[in-house]
Amino acid sequence: MVIDTLVGLIRTVSVVAVVVYILTRSRVYNAVIENRMTRRHKALIIILFGLFSIYGTVGGVEILGAIANIRDLGPVIAGLVAGPLAGFLTGLIGAVYRYFQGGFTAVSCSLSTLLAGVLAGLFCLIRKNRFPGVKTAMIFMAGIELLHMGLTLLIPRPFEQALKLVKTIIIPMVGANVMGIGLFAFMMQNLKREKAVESARNMIRGELKAAHEIQMGILPKIFPPFPDRPEFDLYAMIEPAREVGGDFYDFFFMDKEHLCFVIGDVSGKGVPASLFMAVAKTLIKTRALTGVSPDQILGAVNDELSQDNPSAMFATVFCGVLNICTGDVFYANGGHNPPYIVTLDGRVTALATDPGPMVGALDGITYRCDRTRLGPGDSIFLYTDGVSEAMDKSESFFTTSRLEEGLIGLAGKPVRETIGGIVERVVSFCDGAEQSDDITLLMLRYYGRSERRKDMSRGVAPKEEMTGLVQQGWVKGRCCEIMTKRGRRHV
Repeated sequence: MVIDTLVGLIRTVSVVAVVVYILTRSRVYNAVIENRMTRRHKALIIILFGLFSIYGTVGGVEILGAIANIRDLGPVIAGLVAGPLAGFLTGLIGAVYRYFQGGFTAVSCSLSTLLAGVLAGLFCLIRKNRFPGVKTAMIFMAGIELLHMGLTLLIPRPFEQALKLVKTIIIPMVGANVMGIGLFAFMMQNLKREKAVESARNMIRGELKAAHEIQMGILPKIFPPFPDRPEFDLYAMIEPAREVGGDFYDFFFMDKEHLCFVIGDVSGKGVPASLFMAVAKTLIKTRALTGVSPDQILGAVNDELSQDNPSAMFATVFCGVLNICTGDVFYANGGHNPPYIVTLDGRVTALATDPGPMVGALDGITYRCDRTRLGPGDSIFLYTDGVSEAMDKSESFFTTSRLEEGLIGLAGKPVRETIGGIVERVVSFCDGAEQSDDITLLMLRYYGRSERRKDMSRGVAPKEEMTGLVQQGWVKGRCCEIMTKRGRRHV
């Protein structure tokens, strides 16, 4: 009989648990967790758990002229959640219904249900509206049910019948009610954890959004960037794989006739890469504005980044300087993908460049400065490996071959359309696959100055320009020195 009674009560607890779980996903319980209940919320709790208390009686097991039940569970939950008044009113609903069911335990059972709600509410006040943990809630509920059994022995008559009843139902009722409050406390505990995790996630999401805005804010994003300079056109874009990334680009005038342009890719992803990227970009611009050559820029930045670098982060960087009068481009490569030279008639050629060591990995490195010349209409196209190594759902790469085909097909288009066309091809190739790396592109098209075209058509830079370049150390011919791990060598 004891086992049958326990099984019947557990069945009732299961139904209540399912309904309570659904309620824990409602706005009412959000208010409970966040401790901002209004009178309306408390009224809803009273009604709902008052009905639970009635269901505890209806779903009980008739035994020896009484009803083994989980009626006290509703008032206890209401009291622990919403305080003494809610516990009292919820208990009153359950108590009134039980009283009119009759039986020799009607008075004691009704009184115990009322006291259960009041005591739970007082316990809520003692704990300053903090719902107890699973263990504490179960111990409290066990105490309430033992009080119920005590009142059943104290009030109903004859005593012998009350004693026989208590011996039969004490284990099932205590066990079922303790199990019920334990399940509810466990749900509440999990809900609190979910809210805490969600709150932390939202905070991190907000911080990452702010970091993204700051990161994008330090990159040039107004195009055309120099509308009063008809000698060239330039466009760039970046699409981080995460909220923040390690790719970067930059372009700025070093003086009236020399435009520095840079693209880079920091090792790693996320916030560490974005911080390293910001430092690298700042150092490059600071050094470049002193008027030194690209190889000297990378060398100085490399020495700065390699110091106090416990995480061993590094960046691949391509740095170029365009003389807008002559079309000469002096450049140095710090382990980055070689750019492409694109002509108006669709010839695409990878720029001949020594890859060089990455920037920030090892101090004391000397980079090589090379030179090329852009004719009117020629473009230089820079990109990061997020383009060539973009993957589709089968994890196949976009590859440089597809990139070259795209550049050929877009030859002659404005630089903005060309970059947009390449991005469209990458997106189409990936076909919905998750972006695995930052995508960054920069394209610079040279037009030249009309008053200098006669000199440029002969392939000779004006004498004063060459003199200035020599004085700044940018024309080094083939006598650049490269510092490698094996020592110094002449090229």
